[in-house]
Amino acid sequence: MTPPRKRASGGRPGRSQAPQPARRGKQSRTSRTGSGSTKRSQPTRPIAPSPTPDIDVHDPDGVRLQKLLAAAGVGSRRQCENLISEGRVQVDGVTVTELGVRINPLTQIVHVDGDRVQLDESRVYLAFNKPLGVVTSMDDELGRTDISDFLQSRTERLFHVGRLDADTEGLLLLTNDGDLAHRLQHPRYGVLKTYLAQVPGPVARDVGKRLRAGVELEDGPVTVDSFRIVDSQPGKALVEVILHEGRKHIVRRMLAEVGHPVISLVRTQVGPIRLGDTRPGRWRALSAAEVAALYSAAGM
Repeated sequence: MTPPRKRASGGRPGRSQAPQPARRGKQSRTSRTGSGSTKRSQPTRPIAPSPTPDIDVHDPDGVRLQKLLAAAGVGSRRQCENLISEGRVQVDGVTVTELGVRINPLTQIVHVDGDRVQLDESRVYLAFNKPLGVVTSMDDELGRTDISDFLQSRTERLFHVGRLDADTEGLLLLTNDGDLAHRLQHPRYGVLKTYLAQVPGPVARDVGKRLRAGVELEDGPVTVDSFRIVDSQPGKALVEVILHEGRKHIVRRMLAEVGHPVISLVRTQVGPIRLGDTRPGRWRALSAAEVAALYSAAGM
């Protein structure tokens, strides 16, 4: 009787394997290929993206989204419905395309075409032209004329965004939106403020270069974002200074440092908001588009 064949290790039953050549010592990569890896690239399955979880922004106790958008001045009710259907409206970062969605305007954030829309009707945004001699305060403890003397028709508790000293006139934003106010006046967010200053002239050509390079003040260096000469007359000049700094008397101090102490100073713009033709002592409510532009400038 013929004895059964033995199974070869690691092979199929009934077959013997050919002798394997002895393995050589491990070679360096440079000796085999000169550089790079010695392994062949192995085909791999593409990694399927993990599904994004659906976020439900609908609040059954809220208000219909298109109604809120229309009330905020975005457009007519029908236009707002079209914006939603076209996927141009986001609620808390989620694109909404259904017309039946309700939201809470006090807690949820809405953007249309990337611009934030303020839906909270209790929020107030005013542009005030502060006159000379008026103190930037809502309740001056010394009894001097302050901002509140010009807002007696307003019942909201407002506060000013940044400050203007008594000898400086021009644009001052007033609001009860604390988050926006913080960002607008903090240098970290880079919101620009534009000033027109009358200074002794003539102004040398290198003054702008010096200010853009930075000048050293007692509380640290300061640089301007832009500087230009608007007008020049015998003995005086009108210059425009744009910067995102907000330190006390910063424009006056930096111009004095370069040899041009300020004679008069007006702030004409904060971010995208211009003073325009608003007369001293008067204020105007910002439009929905202006509020959206402020949010965009503040990175909100």
